[in-house]
Amino acid sequence: MWNGEKSIILTKWCIVIFMSLLLAVVVSAPWLTEWFVDIDQTGQEENRAYFMATIYVGFVPAAYLLYSLFKLLRRIEAGQVFTDENVELLRRISWSCFAGAVVALISVFYYTPWVFVAIAAAFMGLIVRVVRNVVAQAVELKNEADYIV
Repeated sequence: MWNGEKSIILTKWCIVIFMSLLLAVVVSAPWLTEWFVDIDQTGQEENRAYFMATIYVGFVPAAYLLYSLFKLLRRIEAGQVFTDENVELLRRISWSCFAGAVVALISVFYYTPWVFVAIAAAFMGLIVRVVRNVVAQAVELKNEADYIV
């Protein structure tokens, strides 16, 4: 039977997989860039360094996001759901999405399709921001209820 505990375990495994993929992309960035430039039909040979810079700079907010998400899941697994710490983690996750969107938006100057990554990352940042605000309100209500009792 599927339950919340199994869902958290599955999500944690997915985060570990994404962390592994992110590390693999960073380690193989020179090869991936070379491969992409070779198969691309738009003449990106002179932009190799820009692609590598996008990968390396984009790694930072992506890694921080995955770390924060894993930490959030561990807290939820421990039964610590509506806490100020989780609100802070959600804030960090949303800002990581926005930072990724900025990296992708800057990269549009040398490769236009990055705009789709920028839009997706900004949209995810917005969704996480809304969830963060909901959790912040829940924390406030919980704190008021704890104070009354």
